[in-house]
Amino acid sequence: MEIQCSALLFDLDGVLVDSRAVVERVCRLWAARLGITAEELLRVAHGRRTRDTVRIVAPHLDPESEAAWIDNQELLDTDGLVEVPGAARFVRSLPDGKWAVVTSCGRDLARLRLSTVGIPLPSVIITSEDVSAGKPAPDGYRLGAKRLRFDPASCVVFVDAPPGIAAGL
Repeated sequence: MEIQCSALLFDLDGVLVDSRAVVERVCRLWAARLGITAEELLRVAHGRRTRDTVRIVAPHLDPESEAAWIDNQELLDTDGLVEVPGAARFVRSLPDGKWAVVTSCGRDLARLRLSTVGIPLPSVIITSEDVSAGKPAPDGYRLGAKRLRFDPASCVVFVDAPPGIAAGL
């Protein structure tokens, strides 16, 4: 199969890095603090910015302080982070400036996860801090294309979660 495009925009978690073990562990810790079921939280957590997940699951809490707690826990936990098979080899084959990471996590967490599994950092990484609206809004992918200096319509998005799919479309 051959795909013609200007650039590739990759989601991070589930596409380049399998972080499921860490995400689920931290979600279970946070759910226990709140007294809610982890399953309820995990149904909406994948593919969203942490503060958006907090707004959905616990609208009565301060999304910024709760997101800071969750993000800190994820920064302390790399046990079980693994490369999605073939991801590092694939992105190493791409020319610099032709690919970016667009993720719902923060900049420090994105860098930690990529470096932990041996995936090179691209010249463009778009994180939750870079956009005012997270996935399913298209803002992150549009900004990624803009920073690579390409029309978003000429880019291919690699994503695995429903909010990211909606954003990519």
